[in-house]
Amino acid sequence: MTLTGVYVPLITPFDATGAVALGALEALTHQVLAAGAGGVVALGTTAEPASLNVRERHAVVDVIARVCRERNAPLIVGANAVEAVAALPGRAEVVAALSVVPPFLRPGEAGVLAHFAALAAASPVPLVVYHVPYRTGQHLSTGAIRRLAELPGVAGIKYSVGGIDSGTVELLAELPPDFAVLGGDDALISPLLALGAHGGILASAHVGTAAFVELAEAWRSGGTARARALGHRLAVLSTALFAEPNPTVIKAVLHAQGRIPTSSVRLPLVPPRPETVRAAVRLAHDDGWRTLSSQVLG
Repeated sequence: MTLTGVYVPLITPFDATGAVALGALEALTHQVLAAGAGGVVALGTTAEPASLNVRERHAVVDVIARVCRERNAPLIVGANAVEAVAALPGRAEVVAALSVVPPFLRPGEAGVLAHFAALAAASPVPLVVYHVPYRTGQHLSTGAIRRLAELPGVAGIKYSVGGIDSGTVELLAELPPDFAVLGGDDALISPLLALGAHGGILASAHVGTAAFVELAEAWRSGGTARARALGHRLAVLSTALFAEPNPTVIKAVLHAQGRIPTSSVRLPLVPPRPETVRAAVRLAHDDGWRTLSSQVLG
């Protein structure tokens, strides 16, 4: 199994009482899949999972899994510890676990490899390694990523290194077999796709989902002129959506669009500045991707 295409790491919407708005989450899942997303992620970092209790986490996965089952769409579930991956629900729609490189400890490449070997051995589904060194403090060389790819049960990587460097070029120039490289820095997804990434796990694809899907298809099919133009515009949108800590701006835009009941986030996140939201809302209503999404969002 090689994961391809655009996956949307779903936010967790809250209602006016502060409870998880499960109905809105169900509708949002339908919307992004109807717009062409290749799959979705539940309980990724965009979902504020640390702020959810056990009951809420189970409810979130249940709702998203039900929609994925109805639409025959793949679901990736965030799980970062042996206990979490071992407890993943035995459902056909759950195709992988998204597991972040251990943060803060900086265990070294040998420690990271040992960690993921243990996770993979405990997991009923393959793992996607979430490599985001500017958050975790742990850099991985291209050689270490290739060794991760050789581990049984490791299916790919969410690659979020904050730029395009020589290691990125080296990795994508000779991809490990049966190993998916999925871009995770939204504003950089177009150049990553151009270099050979299989797709992306993109929080920005909550907005203009169809345009991000078209971007991936354009690079895959050789439509470079269309891909470059669309990629530039989507990079501007992504930059606006990430102008303050994720998912605060995305939630504010979704609320402005009437797709979730509130823009609330839970501590330690706080609401974004009004001017940030206004700028993102203006870009989100651009005719280019609004038209692409109109048939599914109304």
